[in-house]
Amino acid sequence: MSFEIRKIVSYVEETLIEGGKATDKPITMVGLAVVMKNPWAGRGFVEDIRSELNPHASELGALMVERLSAAIGGADKIEAYGKAAVVGADGEIEHASAVIHNLRFGNHYRQAVNAKSYLSFTNKRGGPGTSIQIPMMHKDDEGARSHYVTLEMQIEDAPRADEIVVVLGASDGGRLHPRIGSRYIDLEELAAEQAQQAQ
Repeated sequence: MSFEIRKIVSYVEETLIEGGKATDKPITMVGLAVVMKNPWAGRGFVEDIRSELNPHASELGALMVERLSAAIGGADKIEAYGKAAVVGADGEIEHASAVIHNLRFGNHYRQAVNAKSYLSFTNKRGGPGTSIQIPMMHKDDEGARSHYVTLEMQIEDAPRADEIVVVLGASDGGRLHPRIGSRYIDLEELAAEQAQQAQ
């Protein structure tokens, strides 16, 4: 691996009851994190980070998608997906963003799950044990609010000041017992309300 990886962390969460109501189909969410040395930390302002990143982003994406897919039982089970990155104190938010906002990295995930939607994301600065939120949405439908879910995890010793934590998230379903409708229902209702007001 071209990036210097200190550890790989997986987190699995299975929800069986929500709002006091059980389900016959539990929802599993998985986070797969790579803790890597920030290649730009301690170097001052680096103007051209893309040329250093591009040769290695694909390799990192392939590794993470393979591990994540295995952790959830196969890429075909993934309905919602997302990504996140946290940079340590000696880095810039741009360093975290550079790794996850790169098609050479993200296309591995989109292709593995045959996705139409873009990958929702967060990128931030934090220290060891910081909360990492991975927002997700339906891989084929940005308007499916049932699949607006967020996986939260933390790694007690990461990121160190000179590290970046890169994370992919996956869910095999949406929230348990979704009841708020979809964006499309809102659009229909708003259109009907406007038409009624125009009369």
